[in-house]
Amino acid sequence: MNQGRVKHLMLVVNFSKIDVAPRLLREYARYHYRKLQTSSSVCKSSQDNTKDTDSFANGSSAAYIEGLYTKWSKNPRSVDSSWDAYFSGKPRSISTTPSLYKKSEVSADSSATKTTKDAAAAAPPPASAGGVAPAAAAGAPPAADWKYIDDHLTVQAIIRAYQVRGHLAADLDPLGIVGPPGITSVDGKKRNAAQAVLRQHYTYVFNDLNATFKLPSSTMIGGDEQFLPLKEILDRLERVYCGHIGVEYMQITSLTKTNWIRERFEKPGAIMFNPDEKKLILERLTRSTGFENFLAKKFTSEKRFGLEGCDIMIPIMKEIIDRSTKLGVESIFIGMAHRGRLNVLANICRKPIPDILSQFHGLKATDSGSGDVKYHLGLFTERLNRVTNKNVRITVVANPSHLEYVNPVVLGKARAEMYQRGDSNGSKVLSIIIHGDASFCGQGVVYESMHLSDLPCYTTFGTIHIVANNQVGFTTDPRFSRSSRYCTDVARVVNAPIFHVNADDPEACIHCARVSTDYRAEFHKDVVIDIVGYRRNGHNEADEPMFTQPLMYQRIRKLQPVMQKYAEKLIKEGVVQEKEYKDMIAKYEKICDDAFIESKKVKTIKYSSWIDSPWTGFFEGRDRLKVCPTGVSLETLNNIGEIFSNPPPAEHKFEVHKGVLRILALRKQMVKSQMADWSLGEAFAIGTLLKDGIHVRLSGQDVERGTFSHRHHVFHHQSQDKGRYNSIEHLYPDQSPYVVCNSSLSECAIMGFEHGYSMAHPNTLVIWEAQFGDFANTAQTIIDSFIASGETKWVRQSGLVLLLPHSMEGMGPEHSSGRIERFLQLSDDDPDIYPDTCDCDFVARQLMDTNWIVTNLSTPANLFHALRRQVALGFRKPLINFSPKSVLRHPLARSPFRDFTECSEFMRIIPETGKAGCKPDCVEKVVFCSGKVYYDLVKEREEHEQDETVAIIRVEQVCPFPYDLITKQIELYKNAELIWCQEEHKNQGSWSYVQQRFDTTLIKMEDETRCISYHGRPPNSAPSTGNKVRHYTEYKNFMTSIFGELTEENKQRLERIVKEQQAQAKQASSSTKAKTVGQGEDKTKAKSSKDDKKDDKKDDKKDDKKDDKKAKPGATTAPPTSPPASPPPKQDNKSPTTSAPKGDMNPADKTKGKIDTKQENSKKATTDETNKNDENLKKPTK
Repeated sequence: MNQGRVKHLMLVVNFSKIDVAPRLLREYARYHYRKLQTSSSVCKSSQDNTKDTDSFANGSSAAYIEGLYTKWSKNPRSVDSSWDAYFSGKPRSISTTPSLYKKSEVSADSSATKTTKDAAAAAPPPASAGGVAPAAAAGAPPAADWKYIDDHLTVQAIIRAYQVRGHLAADLDPLGIVGPPGITSVDGKKRNAAQAVLRQHYTYVFNDLNATFKLPSSTMIGGDEQFLPLKEILDRLERVYCGHIGVEYMQITSLTKTNWIRERFEKPGAIMFNPDEKKLILERLTRSTGFENFLAKKFTSEKRFGLEGCDIMIPIMKEIIDRSTKLGVESIFIGMAHRGRLNVLANICRKPIPDILSQFHGLKATDSGSGDVKYHLGLFTERLNRVTNKNVRITVVANPSHLEYVNPVVLGKARAEMYQRGDSNGSKVLSIIIHGDASFCGQGVVYESMHLSDLPCYTTFGTIHIVANNQVGFTTDPRFSRSSRYCTDVARVVNAPIFHVNADDPEACIHCARVSTDYRAEFHKDVVIDIVGYRRNGHNEADEPMFTQPLMYQRIRKLQPVMQKYAEKLIKEGVVQEKEYKDMIAKYEKICDDAFIESKKVKTIKYSSWIDSPWTGFFEGRDRLKVCPTGVSLETLNNIGEIFSNPPPAEHKFEVHKGVLRILALRKQMVKSQMADWSLGEAFAIGTLLKDGIHVRLSGQDVERGTFSHRHHVFHHQSQDKGRYNSIEHLYPDQSPYVVCNSSLSECAIMGFEHGYSMAHPNTLVIWEAQFGDFANTAQTIIDSFIASGETKWVRQSGLVLLLPHSMEGMGPEHSSGRIERFLQLSDDDPDIYPDTCDCDFVARQLMDTNWIVTNLSTPANLFHALRRQVALGFRKPLINFSPKSVLRHPLARSPFRDFTECSEFMRIIPETGKAGCKPDCVEKVVFCSGKVYYDLVKEREEHEQDETVAIIRVEQVCPFPYDLITKQIELYKNAELIWCQEEHKNQGSWSYVQQRFDTTLIKMEDETRCISYHGRPPNSAPSTGNKVRHYTEYKNFMTSIFGELTEENKQRLERIVKEQQAQAKQASSSTKAKTVGQGEDKTKAKSSKDDKKDDKKDDKKDDKKDDKKAKPGATTAPPTSPPASPPPKQDNKSPTTSAPKGDMNPADKTKGKIDTKQENSKKATTDETNKNDENLKKPTK
């Protein structure tokens, strides 16, 4: 107990983290208003061999208290009575009379002496035996040297002020435009830290600078020294925090991390370079500056976006790579904008300089594609690091002019590389992103990407961010481009340390690079290096910066390049000789001159030589036009269906939600009946790919459950936190990994991340699903600049799948359309050219020649084949599928298992298979459509009794357009009117795309005079109306334009069907209720009998009462006759107020008396009970 009391006391007396040892050297600083007076004296300790007389109130050193306790434990009388009372736990009073120091040893200052005497005179008499001090002393403070304590507290506050705000006074601007004002102290020395840093302690630095203070444990500026004069404390803090490095790290909440950073900046001699290291920095700086000077000399009028002003960025990157490879990194991914890219390619990746210079000569490309400007190109290289003698793979990811949008792509590629290498903590793979100052704070994708840093399925375990801070964005000054002080403040949201450094101090820059690399390796967190430099030329070399920044560029014109400054410094230090420096320059100039001569010999270029995602061995010996079968065996389907429809095994003791159990029961019923709905078809595709060794990753908002509560791949334990189970992960013992992960509420960064992930390896299926297809427009830059055109510009392929929920169901403008028209407009197939459909490889060749595949599927089987085809092709193309919403549970949107087996394949169109298909000559209208509107058309056709006169053909693959199959359908229905029907507005949807291609097809056909007409909603600027009445009116109008109005006979027939259905439903309900009550009574009787036998020994009266209570039929709740609907989807700031599982069914479903007789004659494998359960799923959960 006593040891605990000592520890408690030690915490109390060390509340300020300053040990004030009463026997150690003491300094008394006295100051007055506008007059400085200093008086100090040494207080010698008074040794008493028999008794330590220091009182309880004056003991303020933890070590001292420990010593007292040791003495007391041996002999309680060897310490003062107050300490004896404390250690023994007795009631005690506090003596305020100092007993350790003699009056002559306290101080020579009369005022201080008087204060001490007054305090002693005012001391109360000793406490009574009861331990209660007299009332007169109740408000008097204990006697102590409070001024001495306050001075130490002030010094500690000053130290913390430097640590927290010292970067505000750092000398970071090489132009001297933005710099600390500085203050002149009493010793005549100018210091940068002013009132903005020190705040209320600002005036304290004008006091006695020779006063000595004990350093607190919160700083390491003393090294091995524990005491320093105030002058030395301030000087060391100035050098650490207000020099050419501004360390911004106190926002980090981890004491371990902050102490780690302090150790690398505060310790004396932390920034030290030997002569060889300094010479290496100069050599690298010579190459960086020399490359830009050479380009400026040879190509004066060409845009190259040079690095002049931030030349030190190349040595920084080389230092990071050297140090990272030494720590075990094997693969590095670099993302950057255009500024400095050519220099990085030449000096970091070591791309042959003749290849780079040939890009300036305007040569013809020998391979396909449109190419890109030289400062957007990417590169992959594997080389030997000469410093560490280790191989390293370096990838510079191609990037458009949209600056920061490459960030999530780099992160995705790095994450995928970690998976391929089995790197679970980022020790083998490193991502480096280079930013501009204006874009880093101005582009929202930076914030979205930074927030991926700690998400389990998206983290890259630390990214090193380098900001090439030109202090101007194109022509905009920082005061007009950001509200924050620094362009790097966005990094504070993830508590990343930020090292601001003056670009004209190479050694400070390289030190920041070392610390950043080590920090990332140690803590696996993001870190930022802010290189504060300038831009020697305009935004590009042909731009005139004096128009907008005249004063800045007047200084820049006079400023000496950093290479010359550093060379002069090293020459003065004797590290290099002037001749040696000139030889460095001459040597690199010769390299560039020779490369220029070689580049003149180059006559053609190849876009593929700049690819950043080479798939080694994937295309070698492969027939790209061969499409592997996508069907699988029935045994495989049954195995996957059985596991997917069952809860976790009993040994897991996993408590599943009751609603999920009902969904699993329905799935099991479907497997038994050999029918698959949408979720089961998707599970078949994923499961079979995993079985084949294909890694599958499904990502997006709420994808684990599905926006419309249809997927449920991840079960959550109902009574244990973080208890999860995914049955698809347990299909086969040797299957590939399956990752399904809910993402942050970001479309742009997540889609970019998944796009990068998909490019890392061809044998990976990556799927991104939007919460609603409408929300994909916030990732439009990723779609336009990377997915749609990436292969054309940069010769890199991607098999990314986008699932965009889409259909007009009255849910409002932002919950209806995935904007099919935008994706079709970005398709690069020529609408005026009818392809050679006689080619035996026509289907594969058409897919290979287009930039992506756009589908609007209507059956689970086609989804299954479409996903498997992504991997079965001999190449990779993005797949954009507009997935359904209400059709997820539509009773007709089912596929029998035979449509998944070996004899099946993807159907680009699904022709008419009903009565109209059997008698094509009797067909009056052929309706081509796509997606969910097919089911509306089927219902309307049935209600209008036009099954024999109207044929409905589904165009499942819209792009590339299935010319061959469309031609056959037009030839089949020779006498029919050709109609294109869509539920979207006329200026949206597929109409503008298919119209031109239908016309091309009809022109190609001989003796064909027909043309195709449009039936759908009229043009509108919004994707959909938000008014239910208008929605139904629009629907009725375009359906009536195809089928006409309902006749009286139609109406009477529908009324009869409704009455029959109501009677059947009533009869079924009564039968079910009676059966349920009977079962309940049987169970009750059995339970009562069991309880009677069990309770024979109990009181008869109590048994009778209990049996009577149990015998009541109403006491047992009847089980539901069929599973209710799945729970509604999670609502968030993007979800509509309408329950998603219920959706907004088409108007035909909501019209009283209308019924789909097609459902009654559906395929034999579908049982009546299954259809009844499916209809229940369309109803909201009660």
